[in-house]
Amino acid sequence: MSEHWIVGINPVDGALNNDAARVCELLVENGQRNPRVHELAERAKALKIPVHHRPREQLDKLAGEARHQGVAALYEAPAMATEGDLPELLERAGASALVLVLDGVTDPHNLGACLRSAAAANVTAVIVPKDRAVGLTPVVRRASAGGADRVPLIAVTNLARTLRVLKDAGVWITGLAGDTDQSIYGIDLKGPVALVMGSEGEGLRRLTRETCDFAAKIPMPGAMESLNVSVATGVVLFEALRQRSGLR
Repeated sequence: MSEHWIVGINPVDGALNNDAARVCELLVENGQRNPRVHELAERAKALKIPVHHRPREQLDKLAGEARHQGVAALYEAPAMATEGDLPELLERAGASALVLVLDGVTDPHNLGACLRSAAAANVTAVIVPKDRAVGLTPVVRRASAGGADRVPLIAVTNLARTLRVLKDAGVWITGLAGDTDQSIYGIDLKGPVALVMGSEGEGLRRLTRETCDFAAKIPMPGAMESLNVSVATGVVLFEALRQRSGLR
């Protein structure tokens, strides 16, 4: 277990709603008049969670770059998944396995948004390379709106090797790339699938792309050449869900 500060009204509300047993204490900014913050404090007290009032400067310090809105919660997060957990996660998911691989998403807001989409799509696991990804910072947790603690996040030392582990387990891997003619809507995303998203600026690394079974793009008839990685992640994850549900 490890303790983290969750900051902001919606993230704290999500923690109290979904995992109150892991909330150790609540900090409220001195003189805070927002009725939603007051409601969070009253709910925490009802749950026997200690509530303390502190100067704004203290919340600013623990929140870092994140916007705390006058409230923060100390949260005892479950231990992060490891590479060794991947085979069991895949076996448990079976034919419905859906893995998201983020090859170098370093912006914390983008990572948080990707984790939010992954949690909403019931993704089996999110895989990131240890040396090319931002960690679970307060900004990431806030942007994920609780998704960071609802989907296994696995940091791996060798992404290409992990992709080969996925292939050996029967998972078909599709990498998103803008320089291919193949549309994501023409790829069969039913069954065990991994979707690989590249970094914001460079896209997929060469070895990562070569390890994929397929490369596909999101067709864009408009004037823009690309989407933000978190937006593109949401598009491809829910295309996979659409195919699996049989919707047209």
